[in-house]
Amino acid sequence: MAAGFSVAALLLVSAGNSDFRMGRNMQILVDLYRDLNLFYVDEPDQDQLLLDAAMGMTSSLDPYTEYLPEEDMEDFEVLTTGKYGGIGALIRQKGDWVFIAQPYRGFPADKNGLTIGDRILRIDGRSAEGIGSETVSSLLKGDPGTTVNLAVEKFYTGETEELAITRERISISGIPYYGFVNDSIGYIQHSDFTENCSSDMRNALMELRSDGRLKGLILDYRNNGGGILQEAVKILSMFVPRDTEVVSMRGRGKDSNAVFRTETEPVDTRLPIVVLVNGGSASAAEIVSGALQDLDRAVLVGQRTYGKGLVQSTRPVGFNSYLKITTAKYYMPSGRCIQAVDYARRNDDGSVSYIPDSLITEYATAAGRKVYDGGGIMPDVRMPAEYVSRFTMMAYGLGYIDDFADLYVKKYRDPVDEDSFRLSDEDYRWFMEFMEDKPMDYSSETAQALRALRERAEKELYYDRIGDQIERITELMKDDKQGNLILYRDQITKLIEDDILLRHYYQQGVIRHSLNFDDEVARAVEVLSDPEQYRTILTGRDTERK
Repeated sequence: MAAGFSVAALLLVSAGNSDFRMGRNMQILVDLYRDLNLFYVDEPDQDQLLLDAAMGMTSSLDPYTEYLPEEDMEDFEVLTTGKYGGIGALIRQKGDWVFIAQPYRGFPADKNGLTIGDRILRIDGRSAEGIGSETVSSLLKGDPGTTVNLAVEKFYTGETEELAITRERISISGIPYYGFVNDSIGYIQHSDFTENCSSDMRNALMELRSDGRLKGLILDYRNNGGGILQEAVKILSMFVPRDTEVVSMRGRGKDSNAVFRTETEPVDTRLPIVVLVNGGSASAAEIVSGALQDLDRAVLVGQRTYGKGLVQSTRPVGFNSYLKITTAKYYMPSGRCIQAVDYARRNDDGSVSYIPDSLITEYATAAGRKVYDGGGIMPDVRMPAEYVSRFTMMAYGLGYIDDFADLYVKKYRDPVDEDSFRLSDEDYRWFMEFMEDKPMDYSSETAQALRALRERAEKELYYDRIGDQIERITELMKDDKQGNLILYRDQITKLIEDDILLRHYYQQGVIRHSLNFDDEVARAVEVLSDPEQYRTILTGRDTERK
C-alpha cells in the first residue's frame, strides 16, 4: 500500500508541476505581450507580435506544426481540398507583366480561349502592369458564379481581347493522368491526397478495367507529398480484403490513437501492382506504398521515400485561426514507423538528426520478408535517382525554357505528335543560339570545390606541386554556359519538349509523352510482364536496410 501510495503521490506531484509550469509560462507570455505594446520605443504591430510568438513556439518542434492565421486559411483549404473559386489557370510573372502559364483543361480560362503566353493587361478595368503575380492571382479568384473582366494580349496574334469570364469552383484532380502503357498494363499517376482523390482513383481504375484487358497496374506515387490520411485508407480498400488493418496511429493521448481498417469491398485483390516511389513520396503516399509492401500486395520500384511518419490535425484557436499540430505517429501493418528525422532529440546547436543506424529495427511483411523502420520506405527494386543539374534548374527557373518554347510554337504552328515528338538537333542548336545573350550567374559545385582546393593549395604551399593538375581539370570541365548546354543537353531537351507539348496537349499530354522515355516505368512493365519475377520478389526478396 505504501509503495502504491508513493507512486500515486509522485504522479500527482508531476501533474501539478506540469500545470504550474503551464500557468507560469502563460502568465509570462501575456506580460511580455502587454509590456512590449505599452513600453517599446516604437508602436509595434500587434498582429506581427502574435505571429512572431506563434512561430517561435512552433519552430523548435517540427516543420509541420504551425500557426495558421485567418488570412492563410484560404490557401490551406486549397492545399487540403484542391478546390477554389477562380478561372482555372496557372500564371507566371515576366518583367512587369503576368502571363497565362497553364490553363486547366475544361475550366473557365480554357473554355474562354486563354492559352499559354497570353498577357494579362487589365483585370476589372485595373491595369495589371507591375502589380505582381500574387495580386493578380488574388484578383482572379472569387466566389463561383461571379464574373471577372479581363483584357488580354493574345500570344499568337498580339491583338487585345476583352473577356468576361464567369468563375467556377475549381477542383484539381489528384489523378492528373491514367491510361495504358502497353496493351495490358495500366498506369495511374497520383499527384496528391486532396479531398475525394480516392473517388478519382476508383473511377480511373474502373475505366482501365472496363474492357477486360488490364493485366497489371502501375501506381505512380513519385513526388506525391501526401495529404489526407483517410483518402489513403480508401485507396488501399480497393486492393486488399475488407477489414484489413492498413495503418495505425499512436500519440500521447487516447484520442490520438486509432487503427484504420479497410471498410469497403475491394475492386481487385489479385491484380499485379507495381508502385513507383522516390524521395518526394511522403506521408499518405508512404502509407499507401508501405501498406501494399507490408501486405505483399505490390512491388515497389524506385528510390527510398521521404520518411514522414507524423500525423497532423488542425485545432481552432479563435478568430478563424488554427493550429496545425503533429498529434501522432503512424505505423505500417508490420508495426514499423518510417519517420526518418528525430525531432524530439536535437543536437546542441539545435539541429536535428536522422534516426541512427543503431536504432533501426527489423520488421517482417505478411510473407516474412525483411523491412525496416526509421528511414522512409525502401523499394523492393531499387533504381538510381535521376540527377537534374543546378544549371538546368536555373535555366528553367529564369524562364528561358518557357521563352524558347514560346518562340518554337510561334515558328511551328502545327501541333507536334503527342507520342513521338523529339526536339531536333537543329532546334537545339537554335536554343543554344537563343541562350548566348542570356545571363546566368552559375558555377557548378565541382567548380566551387576546385576554387576552394586552389585557394587551400596556395595557402598551404602545395600549389607549385599540383597547380598544373588543378588548372588542367578546370580546363577539361568547361564550366561555362555553352559547355553546360552541351553537357546537360538531355535534361534541358526534356524540359523544352514538355513545355512545347503542354501548349498543345495540356498536362495530360506531357505525362503521356514522358512515359515513353521513363526508365522506372520501363522497369515496372518488365516486372509486371514476368509473373515469375513478380512472384519471387513478393515472396522472397528482403528490402535493403539503407
